[in-house]
Amino acid sequence: MILSSATTSLAPGGGLLLAAVTLVLYGLAALPALLAGLTWRRLGAAALLGAFALHLLLLLVDIAGLGRGADAATGGGVRWGFGPVLSMTVWLMIAVHTVESRFVPLPTVRLSLALAGIAGVVAAVLFPGDPRHGSSALAPLHFALGVGSYALFAAAVLHASLLDRAERRLRSGAAARAPAGLPLLQLERLTFRFVEAGFVVLTLTLLLGVFSAAQWRWDHKSVFSLLAWGVFAALLLGRHRRGWRGRQATRWLYVGAALLLLAYVGSRFVLEVLLGRLAA
Repeated sequence: MILSSATTSLAPGGGLLLAAVTLVLYGLAALPALLAGLTWRRLGAAALLGAFALHLLLLLVDIAGLGRGADAATGGGVRWGFGPVLSMTVWLMIAVHTVESRFVPLPTVRLSLALAGIAGVVAAVLFPGDPRHGSSALAPLHFALGVGSYALFAAAVLHASLLDRAERRLRSGAAARAPAGLPLLQLERLTFRFVEAGFVVLTLTLLLGVFSAAQWRWDHKSVFSLLAWGVFAALLLGRHRRGWRGRQATRWLYVGAALLLLAYVGSRFVLEVLLGRLAA
C-alpha cells in the first residue's frame, strides 16, 4: 500500500550535470574510506557532506520539480517511481547518519553510505519515474512517511551489519567492540532505536494509506507492506518479551527489511525495468 508510481524521461541539461558532480563527490567520499591517513579521512568527510548537499538539490530540482511548475505535461510535479524513491531513501539515510555522527561518530560506514549514494543517484538518472499528483490531500504525507520508513529501516540494517561483524569478532576472541569502535551494547541499542522509530513511521504510513485510499486493494504493495509490519512487530515483541539479541534479532530485521523493499521498490523495479510497464 506504500506509494505509487510510473516512469518518464529524466530532466536534461542542468539535472545531468548536477547528477554528475554529485557522483564525483560520492566517489571521492568512498575513496578515502579505502585509504589510511587523517588527511584522507577529512577529505572523505568533506566530500560526503558536499555530495549530501548536492544530492538534496538534485532531489528538489529533478524529482520534486522545483522551478518547473505543477503541470505534469511540462515535467512538473513529484516523480514517483523506483529510482526516485531509492534516491530519496538513500539521501534520508545519509541525513540520519549526518545527525547521528554529531553524537556517535561512525567513520567506518562512510564507504557504505558513499556507495549507496552512488547507487541512488544512478537509479534516479536511469529510472526517473513519472511526474504525478496525489489522489488525495493526504497522498504527499503518505509518500513522505513511506520514504521515511524506508530510510529508518535502512539505517537499522546498516547498524545491524556492524553489530553482526562485532559479534563475529567477539567469537573469534577479539575485543567486544564494533568495527566502528563502539561497545557492542551501545551499537545494539542504536540499532533497535532505528527499528522502533521505523516501526512507528511504517505504522503511520499504513494507517494513512488506508484512510487516503479511495478503495483498499490487496495488491503486492499492500501484502508485502503488511508482512513487513508483522515481522517488525514480532521482532520488537520478541526482543522485549523474550530478550532476542544478536543474530536471532538481526535475522528478523533483515527479513522484514527485505519484505519492505519488495513492497514498493522491488515491485516497481520489476514493473518499470524488467517488464517496462507503468502502473498507478
